[in-house]
Amino acid sequence: MNAQHESLPLPGIAEIEAAATRLAGVVRRTPLLAGTPLDEVVGGRLLFKAECLQRTGSFKLRGAYNRLVQLDVGRRRAGVVAFSSGNHAQGVAAAAKMLGIAATIVMPSDAPAIKLANTRALGAEVVLYDRFREDREAIARRLVGERDATLVPAYDDPHVVAGQGTAGFELMQQAAELGLTPDQVLVPTSGGGLTAGTAIAVRAIEPRAVVYGVEPEAFDDTRRSLAAGTLLRNPPEARSICDALQSSPPGTLTFAINRELLAGILTVNDTEVQAAMARAFRDLKLVVEPGGAVAFAAALSRKIPLAGRTTAILLSGGNVDPETFAAALAR
Repeated sequence: MNAQHESLPLPGIAEIEAAATRLAGVVRRTPLLAGTPLDEVVGGRLLFKAECLQRTGSFKLRGAYNRLVQLDVGRRRAGVVAFSSGNHAQGVAAAAKMLGIAATIVMPSDAPAIKLANTRALGAEVVLYDRFREDREAIARRLVGERDATLVPAYDDPHVVAGQGTAGFELMQQAAELGLTPDQVLVPTSGGGLTAGTAIAVRAIEPRAVVYGVEPEAFDDTRRSLAAGTLLRNPPEARSICDALQSSPPGTLTFAINRELLAGILTVNDTEVQAAMARAFRDLKLVVEPGGAVAFAAALSRKIPLAGRTTAILLSGGNVDPETFAAALAR
């Protein structure tokens, strides 16, 4: 790990439980769907954690609020800066609005229009950049320096990881309320914050459960990094409809957690993702964005055995442009 993160403590279940207390009444306890028609299709039991129904349309509010609510008065007055393709942007903007903090978000100019519009509607200042020619982190750090603001990472921060982990914590609580224990949990993966936080929660509550991250096959930097034992980037020519899962490389903090707790990384292609989006709409009555559907896509395409097992699937977001969603349904 680089020097910036060597001193950061790895969050554990205690930090996730503390985050859950801070988030009570702020985030929705999104439903865990069970007993769907898909059980018969796979010959096992599928549980769906519907974070696509979360406030702002994704899990990102969990980590953003848990980070911002712990800022002192002086830091709040100076404002916050974040960089994001859209879901973290909305999470930070919403958390900042709740707490009376000025937020500036660096976003790619080709981000889905719905994500740009929603971020602005929440009161954040949006600074656009070209994702293929400019460095978003450099732009964000320049803004932080100019404004003495606080940078809010999308994933590589212990408070953010703990906040994201509350989704997995809820999932396990809700499964227990149904009298069920997941054998395996599938989580969308990019920078690794949701995956790391969920893995901490799941493994602490049920050590026998296995957790898999799921990436678009064109953006499989976590899979390759875990295999190599070091952080690797995605190639600049990589393309995918999964706009929410294109951070690169994995976070140093999240990588340290995921290499210890994950059973592995699965990958899916865009066609498999579109099939999952269409199936979620048809069978679950849910709108799920491409990046939010990758874990379901891995299950539908049988990347791991499902028969006779209880598999929990995290649907991480639902912020999708109408054209992208219509294309998925058409296929």
